Amino acid sequence: MDPKGQRVKLNDGHFIPVLGFGTAETKEVLKREALEVTKFAIEVGFCHVDSAHIYQNEEQVGQAIRSKIADGTVKREDIFYTSKPGEELFPKDENGKLIVDSVDLCHTWEALEKCKDAGLTKSIGVSNFNHKQLEKILNKPGLKYKPVCNQVECHPYLNQSKLLDFCKSHDIVLVAYGALGSQRVKGWVNLNHPVLLEDPVLCAIAKKHKQTPALVVLRYQIQRGVVVLAKSYNKKRIKENIKVFDFELSPDDMKAIDGLNRNIRYYEFLIGVSHPEYPFSEEY
Repeated sequence: MDPKGQRVKLNDGHFIPVLGFGTAETKEVLKREALEVTKFAIEVGFCHVDSAHIYQNEEQVGQAIRSKIADGTVKREDIFYTSKPGEELFPKDENGKLIVDSVDLCHTWEALEKCKDAGLTKSIGVSNFNHKQLEKILNKPGLKYKPVCNQVECHPYLNQSKLLDFCKSHDIVLVAYGALGSQRVKGWVNLNHPVLLEDPVLCAIAKKHKQTPALVVLRYQIQRGVVVLAKSYNKKRIKENIKVFDFELSPDDMKAIDGLNRNIRYYEFLIGVSHPEYPFSEEY
């Protein structure tokens, strides 16, 4: 980690900011809002922006980044931008069942290695991989580049401690999405699970530090060596989230939050449970 504790070094030599701005949002949010809030996030200090083809707002997010570079707010080299490429979203058959594709993960990884060699991306990583899928890549004959990161759902109710230890042992950074417990969007998350930010332990720790529960869970991830994504389209909260570097949790705080793990997964992605590479059947 750098002296300010705001970036960590990846296994390819590049640095990633430990706090990222997540741009995923519901269909109800207009695309132009993605443009405006991404601009605002960069203005208040976010240098790590996370997006994906599935979010359907990459154009607006890209416009926001270009705008902030053009007006001198940041330089291109200051921005760490993450995306997950794709083509058709959730192709389905005539019965509405998801059409799954059994593309070999190692072949896909080889294509990403070619993208890196071609200069199309600086770093390559994976998302939603369990440890067996990571091992498949790591043990691939002729592996040229290891994944620099594995982006997964991670929060105090699903702290991914075993996966985190596995990733650390292979110099792979764990990146946490859903770190605030999700926005409870019907169709995307299990609404029967408890609301993370209302947990009494988190609220008590937040009160002690005169912070919000959201800041406590973000700080928790950073102190355990996890890169954390903070997703919000609320400007007040975006500005608040950048204050995660203004305080520190005690060892007792960290232990108490560790004790909240319930292996609760908000994002179960049940639509893909029939996929041969569905990752969540494994313990970690």
